Parts: sequence; structure tokens; C-alpha cells
Amino acid sequence: QKAAQNLKPVVPIKFCISSRTDTGVHALCNSAHLDIQRAPGKPALSEKQLIYSLNYHLKPEPIRILNAYRVTNSFHARFSALSRTYIYRLLMGCTHYSEIPVFERDLCWAPAGGYLNVPAMQDAAQFLLGTHDFSTFRSLNSETPFQSPVRTILQADIRPSSGFLSHHYEHRGLEFWELKFRSRSFVYRQVRRMVGALVAVGQGKLTPLHIKKLLEIKDARAFPPNAMAPPSGLFLKSVEY
Repeated sequence: QKAAQNLKPVVPIKFCISSRTDTGVHALCNSAHLDIQRAPGKPALSEKQLIYSLNYHLKPEPIRILNAYRVTNSFHARFSALSRTYIYRLLMGCTHYSEIPVFERDLCWAPAGGYLNVPAMQDAAQFLLGTHDFSTFRSLNSETPFQSPVRTILQADIRPSSGFLSHHYEHRGLEFWELKFRSRSFVYRQVRRMVGALVAVGQGKLTPLHIKKLLEIKDARAFPPNAMAPPSGLFLKSVEY
């Protein structure tokens, strides 16, 4: 928003962003819309000009504008979204947090105990697919009474992945896995709680059937204590329109 003000608009610019994330969560890609009203006689900025100008003023910040598109007045970055895709990066094979490669620090979660039972986690993830009341899988906040807990999970995958420069430390036996979730929207901290419950299944603390039971209970207080995944491994991958 500060960078956009340097474009000298006639009216102050307000960014409407598609998704908010918790502190410590990353975004590989997010989207926002803004209206730019230029001084009389000044031509409208092209998409390229907008990208270069904003990035020039964003130099010191860990954020970059990748694309810009002209849209109709009815478009809204949040409400026009068809779906949002998140990925959660897990690292297996670490017996202690000090074994996490330095380039991966704060970019993944290495659950205690080393390796996880991935097939059991994949079985459990199938119970999350479809339309459910996710009351058990949301953290309570001031907006809880005004939001429906019903959401539709369109995708819940667990697949092997690669780490940054991981071919240089293959001998260490570390494994990266990605959990991918896609839905039109999620309730507060839903993805982190789903990941935490699936990891508990992988550790043998819960069975896949427990995930189905947690959904049926529909009570946030029934969620296993201290099972929520930390924010560091979570990335907003894309917003689909």
C-alpha cells in the first residue's frame, strides 16, 4: 500500500487482499486488487509499468509483484476467488530440530520422532475430502460466532517433495513431503489443525478413523491438545479465479 502511494494517485490507494495468513505463514503467491485514479491528463498505467514501479518501491521488502491484470469493476480479490491452495512442508528423518538444514529453517516442520507412517496419513486425509462441518478443526476467535464452520475440501494430497539443495545432503536420509489442500475457503487455522491431526496419525497417536470421529464431534475443544502444526511449514500456494 505504501509502495502504491508513490505512484501519486489522486485518491489514496487501498489494497483488498484475497487471503490473510497467520504470523509465520508464507505465501508463494497471493493476490489483491486496487483502484488507481491518476491526475487529469495523465495516462493510465500499463500492467508492465505497474509491476516495475511497485517492485522498485518494494526493493527492501520480502515481497514481489509477479503479475498485474486489468479487471472489471465487479472483480474482488477475496470474493471472486473460486478456490485457494495451501501446501504444508514436512521434513522426516530428523531426531532433533538441530538436524534441520539451515536453508530450510522456518520453512518446514520436522515433527519429533523422525519418520511418519505416510500410508496411514493418506488414508486419514480421505476423510477430510468433501463438505463437512469443520468445527473441531478451527481455532476459536472473535469471528467464530459469525462464520459457518461448513467447508468443502476439493483436494487433500500427501506427496514426496524436494528440499532446497537437498541433493547435496541425500546421504543424511532426510525426506521432504508436501500436504496439499484446496478449498474455496478455510476456517481459522483449519489447515494447521488438519496437518497436526494427520501427523498424529503418522506418529501412531491417532488412527485414520479418529479423523472421521473428530469431524463428527463438531467441537473445537475435542481437538487433541498441542497437536496444531506450527505456522513455519505452511505456504499459500495460489488463489484460483
